[in-house]
Amino acid sequence: MASNPRFAGPTPFARLGYTQAASVAGDAFVTVSLAGSLFFNVGPDAARGKVLLYLALTLAPFAVVAPLIAPVLDRTRGGRRLVIVLAAAGRAVLAIVMAQNLDGLLLYPAAFGILVLGKAHQIAKSALTPELVGDKDELVTANSRLAMISVVAAAGAGVPAAGIQQVVGAEVSLFLGAAVFVVAAVLAFKIPRAARVAPGETEAERAELHVPSITVAGSAMGMLRGVVGFLTFLLAFSLKAEGEPAWFYGVVLVASVGGGFLGVVVAPLLKRMMREEVLLACSLVVPAAVGVYAAWRDNRSAFVSIALAVAVGAAAGKIAFDSLLQRDGPDHIRGRAFARFETRFQLLWVVGALIPTAIPLDSRVGFFMLALGLGIAGISYFGAYRRANEAVERRQARMNRIRAPIEATIRRRARRLLGRKDPAPPPEPAPEPEPEPEPPSTASPPAKGHAPRRADPGPARTL
Repeated sequence: MASNPRFAGPTPFARLGYTQAASVAGDAFVTVSLAGSLFFNVGPDAARGKVLLYLALTLAPFAVVAPLIAPVLDRTRGGRRLVIVLAAAGRAVLAIVMAQNLDGLLLYPAAFGILVLGKAHQIAKSALTPELVGDKDELVTANSRLAMISVVAAAGAGVPAAGIQQVVGAEVSLFLGAAVFVVAAVLAFKIPRAARVAPGETEAERAELHVPSITVAGSAMGMLRGVVGFLTFLLAFSLKAEGEPAWFYGVVLVASVGGGFLGVVVAPLLKRMMREEVLLACSLVVPAAVGVYAAWRDNRSAFVSIALAVAVGAAAGKIAFDSLLQRDGPDHIRGRAFARFETRFQLLWVVGALIPTAIPLDSRVGFFMLALGLGIAGISYFGAYRRANEAVERRQARMNRIRAPIEATIRRRARRLLGRKDPAPPPEPAPEPEPEPEPPSTASPPAKGHAPRRADPGPARTL
């Protein structure tokens, strides 16, 4: 029975998927509870101030997380799993503290702690994924599956969390979130440790992460992630200012979640037909076009369409970037590279969210700013991609010109060391001899007027 695959235990990657689903579900409970207490229950101006403080607190985790967990991630086999376990357990404790201090001074410090641990979980998850995937060529597929799991878990937990928050209150929703985090910690214990300690990062590998294809793509993806944060709070404050009913918030949320799911499903299919750079450029340009439509219409259909388009572009662009990083990045520090870029993208999401929170923007102006930023980023990325390709081609041609005489010299010296002589050049073919002229005849021509004598036939035969 043990040899039957139907009765085999879950794979290491499947265990990580279960943990990711529980962690995202717990975050959904906490986010919905905070949205109810910080945003919907107060006026627009008061909500803007509270959300601005919340986002300002969100920036600090990036300065705290990176220097603290990097040694744990890189120097121990079980460091990544330990970070995931501690992040889930710590969020469970802090969610209980928040439930008991919704109107107290401990609310924001507890929220700050949950944010720090949430970022630590995301970084550790990104670093652990390559170690749990058997085939490194399947890393992009694994990342897309984790993204799909996150979308489904967030939608599946967010709807009941919103209902519980409306009917019973944020306290119960936070207690349930704490229980989900406990489940995530238990599931994380079953994730196997990494097979080896990550090797140190060399100068050559660090230089490989700064090749033009990766740096330019990272900037484009960072712009896209910043736009997601910008649009999230632009829609939230615009809908609140216009007095839209609660059900329309749900419609916009469903459009965003559905767009993320659609992007995760469609992007691997599109990647078979086009290069990663083209897919990433389309992920910028297509939402920019929809942003122009949204700025022109500025109605409910515009809100839904821009939420859907940006979610699709963000999901497809992330898969394209992951595939490009896997293709051009160094293999030995691939997990560290994924974690590094994910940290940068999270930071840019917060920076984008700060803009509509700190500066009140009309929805039409915000949609136009979004379209302009994405359009410029898409065109700039495509131009930079072409210039980078041309530079690579010129460098390769120059290296080929330099390499050819060096290789010829090495081969010649190797033959001398082995006692072989250089092959002599093939002899030139000898020219064909010209035909000798015939010598002039010495017989005198017959005299004029006389017929030439005939040869004597000899005596006649008698019968």
